[in-house]
Amino acid sequence: MATTRDYYEILGLTKEASTEDIKKTYRKLALKYHPDRNKNPGAEEKFKEISEAYAVLSDTEKRAQYDRFGHAGINNQYSAEDIFRGADFSGFGDIFEMFFGGGRRGGPMGPRRGSDLQYDLYVTFEEAAFGGRKDVEIPRTERCTACSGTGAKAGTSPKRCPTCGGAGQVRTTRTTLGMQFVSSTTCSTCHGRGQVIESPCPTCSGAGRVRSKRTIAVNVPAGADSGMTLKLSGEGDAGEPGAPSGDLYVVVHVMKHKYFKRVDYDIISELSISFTQAALGADVMVDTLYGQVKMNIPSGTQTHSVFRLKDKGIQRLQGFGKGDQLVRVIIKTPTKLTQEQKELLRQFEYLSNGKKPDAEGKGKGEKTKRSKGLFEKVKDALEG
Repeated sequence: MATTRDYYEILGLTKEASTEDIKKTYRKLALKYHPDRNKNPGAEEKFKEISEAYAVLSDTEKRAQYDRFGHAGINNQYSAEDIFRGADFSGFGDIFEMFFGGGRRGGPMGPRRGSDLQYDLYVTFEEAAFGGRKDVEIPRTERCTACSGTGAKAGTSPKRCPTCGGAGQVRTTRTTLGMQFVSSTTCSTCHGRGQVIESPCPTCSGAGRVRSKRTIAVNVPAGADSGMTLKLSGEGDAGEPGAPSGDLYVVVHVMKHKYFKRVDYDIISELSISFTQAALGADVMVDTLYGQVKMNIPSGTQTHSVFRLKDKGIQRLQGFGKGDQLVRVIIKTPTKLTQEQKELLRQFEYLSNGKKPDAEGKGKGEKTKRSKGLFEKVKDALEG
């Protein structure tokens, strides 16, 4: 599109703005910068910029895509024409004429444009994170190669419809009570095509189109998430002779990962550590999308503590760096302890609480002696 500036910034609004706020602000700015009113240099470009922002933010679906993925979510899903189609520009002339020279596709009286198609693409967590090419097989209607889409047998060509003279419409005039009424209906001979085929193509039976399967390359952008829609212009069903093909909309679905979860552009994971690692501190290896990295566990770490690994998350669609990986540590409680391990833990608990290690007691000197190295014994016993 023409601008990469933030749409909310262009209109001077926040993301909390209501649809009515967006409409009111646009009309105010459009009146100020419309080229028919404002002859200053740059006014027309400013008008186009605010019109683009309004066309996206006034549409619920487009706005949701923009809020989630930024300009990448719009550019990957909509063509320039699609962005403006459907927006309410009443009172400001023909926006299509200003932007595209009036070139709308598939007018209502002409041959029909091909149907749009949707394909659900399932990708792995890693494929969504790093992006890449995916080849998909699409069943669709394609132009018949035997007749080049004309519908006429090789060596022949369609003829102008004798009923409508090639207009595709038949005008009927009737007089009632002295008044003339004129109506137009689709020509029943050519069904609106304006042409008739005397010798149909044997491959497509005169339709000019055939059903086929086509392998199409889809480029999944790095940072794609479930629900993102990628638009491939012209990759839908073929249109009637003389009309363009429809578009293909690829909806991305990211499969679950065994270890990782995604929240926006951050990755969430869990790591189990031992009681002694938590108490004494340790350096541990953590799995990330980019391989294993070393992470320090400080002494005295509590279970469910969260540590941040900078830039180990998902690539941002706008291209501004990556998210982080948030690692939640879970302290493992030992099970199936031996009698010796149980006794060592009891002694450790007694000493930690300032109590004597046994019922008889042995005095402060003995307590200090028994304390020395006890934690190391516990560590060795639990991890042995």
